[in-house]
Order: sequence, then structure tokens, then C-alpha cells
Amino acid sequence: MEKKMTSGEIAKKAGVSQKAVRLYDEKGLLKPADYSEGNYRLYDKESLVILEKIVALKTIGFSLEEIRDNLVAGDAVDIEDALRIQLKEMEDRKYQTQKVIDAINRTLSRKEGKLDWDDVADMVRNISLDQKADEHHWDALRHTSQEKDWYEKIFESLEIGSSERILDLGFGYAKLWRNNWSRIPESSKITGYDIHGSWADEFAWYVNENKGSLPKGVSIDLEFEDLEGDKAWKKIGKEKKFSLVIAHYINFELKDPAKFVERASGAVAKGGRFSFNGAAVNRWRKYFRDVLDDIGVNTSGIDAILDEEIKAQEECRQMLEKLFDRVEKTEITNNWHFDDADDLIRKMKSSFEGNEKIISDNEKKIRSYFDKKIKADGEVVITVGSLFWHCYK
Repeated sequence: MEKKMTSGEIAKKAGVSQKAVRLYDEKGLLKPADYSEGNYRLYDKESLVILEKIVALKTIGFSLEEIRDNLVAGDAVDIEDALRIQLKEMEDRKYQTQKVIDAINRTLSRKEGKLDWDDVADMVRNISLDQKADEHHWDALRHTSQEKDWYEKIFESLEIGSSERILDLGFGYAKLWRNNWSRIPESSKITGYDIHGSWADEFAWYVNENKGSLPKGVSIDLEFEDLEGDKAWKKIGKEKKFSLVIAHYINFELKDPAKFVERASGAVAKGGRFSFNGAAVNRWRKYFRDVLDDIGVNTSGIDAILDEEIKAQEECRQMLEKLFDRVEKTEITNNWHFDDADDLIRKMKSSFEGNEKIISDNEKKIRSYFDKKIKADGEVVITVGSLFWHCYK
């Protein structure tokens, strides 16, 4: 007869505590094979195999609930799927951890012992902003894969000629240049400004590694300064004025957008232009507001938000018209494709960040609305865009 093991013996063999064995019993993961005359738990070899499986899966990040619900039974397909999901989640965490490590190292090397808590706060803020931009980027790639690249559209709208002097304020990851690397007109001189501890550092590395493949005569020089400080603008002021000044996707990061735009206008040469995507109506919010209207939800709270955005957009236009001879409103659009109602609801909630309750309270009706559209048409296609102000001197 096979000798049974006590909880202490099986725990020792598996390298865990007796407390863990009791916990796995309580969670329904590891039931005793038998009980002794004194009502103590007893376990057999099969129990040890299960316990070793639990320990292994827990070590690679599975929760006890996931192990109980999906894995203890040993279904190979479920395990493979679960492992792939777990690998993706762990890679995402690794990626985020590496970003934080890089940001801390950059901040430490840049400040050289002169750190204060404001520096730490700025670093955290930059990581958060980069993360949101990165999430949006991957979301866009997933839903617009059949569309023309977004940054190619922006690049074409700028109508850059050869030999231009270009100032890119807040260049960040610089997809405008990365995605159009071979299309940059010959002899263009690009100067970029941004801060350390962001994706801008990675673009500096990219430029150094790929400068040999730039079109003839093109140069890209990068400066790392705070664009809301005086030092950056003193540097910019010492250079000749630029035929094109770009300030894309930076408005929401600025503490004083009006002062920034006034300074940027001073860097534009006579006959030059300034491209800025400042305050604008959120097209996602407007689309999803219309969806809520269609299903009979009161959207007065959302209407108030959109009214504020319309007001801010008009104020932005008026500000620009005081600084430039001519201001043109250019909207660049793209189609997003969805074939899953849950994915649409997730996007809807992210568009109403801080006001998600209106979505949660009506989620069943919203899901039914999108399910019907997907069933009828195969997908939901949403045309959204960004507003760019092209300003001329």
C-alpha cells in the first residue's frame, strides 16, 4: 500500500510551507487524498504532482484563481493559451519596468546629485504621458492597419520643401521623422527640442544609429531643454529663424500654452509657417455622444464637456490669429475598424476618462447597439481625426 504523506511532508518535498498547503486546500486547488485516524490531512504521489504544478504556475505569475479555474485539470489547450496570455502580460510588465528604469537612470545622470522632489514628480509625469501616447499608438496600429500611416498623412500636410530649416518643439518619439525617414527633402536642417527622461532619448539613439541613411544633405540636431524655461528659448533665439516650426501633441503637456505659442511664433521666419495641434473638439467623444443619443441616454453632461472644447478651440484660433497673418484649420482623418463590441466599449470608456459611469450604467444597451451594427455590417468603422492649425507669416 502506498504510504501517504502528511501536510508537513508534502510541503517539504515541494519546497513550500504547511500554511501554503492549507491555503491551497481552502482554495480548492489541492484536496487531501485521505485523512488519518486523528483527522489529519494525508496526501499521495498524485497530490505531490498537483502541488508541484501549482508551485510552478504560481512562480510564473498565475493567480490562485487562474490555477483553480483553468489549469489544475491539465487541459493542454487551455494551458498553452493561458501561458501565451501570461507571457504577454509579463512582457508588458517588463517593458513598463524597463521604461521606469531608463527614466530613473537618465534623471540621475542628468542631475548629478542635484535632485529634488520636483525632479521626481516631473519624471513620473513624463513616464505617464509617454505611456498614454504609447498605448494610443498601439491601439491605433491595431485598428487602422488597413489605412495609410497616420504620420505619413501629417508629413504630407506640411508640404516640406528641400533646404528648409525646421524646428520641431517637443519631438518625443518622433514618428513624424521615423515614418518618413527616406522622404525628408534633401538638405533639410532639422533642430529638435525636448526633455530627457522621455521617448526623446530613444530618438536621439535612433538618429545616431541611422543618420547614414538620411537623404542627401539632411541633418537632425537634438537639444534637451525644458520648453517652458528661458534657457531653451535663449538657444533658439541665437539661431536664424526657421521656415517651419512644428509643435505637435505638446499642447496638453504645457502649463502655459499661450506663452509657448507666442515664443514659437517668434522663431518663424517671414514667409514661414507654424504647425500646431492645440485645443480641439475630441472626435471620439463626439462620436460616442451620438451613440448614447441614439440609444436614448441623457448626454447633457457630455454636451457640456463638448461645449467647453468648442469654446477652447475658438480661443485657440483667436490666439493664433493675433500672432500670424493667416491661420488655416486642417483636419486629418483616419478610419478605425472594430469587430468586437467589448473593444468598442473599452475605447468608449477611455474617451470619457473620469466620466465612465455613464458608460457602465448603460453598458448592456451599448453592447447590444454595437453587436447589431457588427452583425449587420461585419464591423463598425469610425472616422476620427485631429485638428492642425497651419499658421503663416
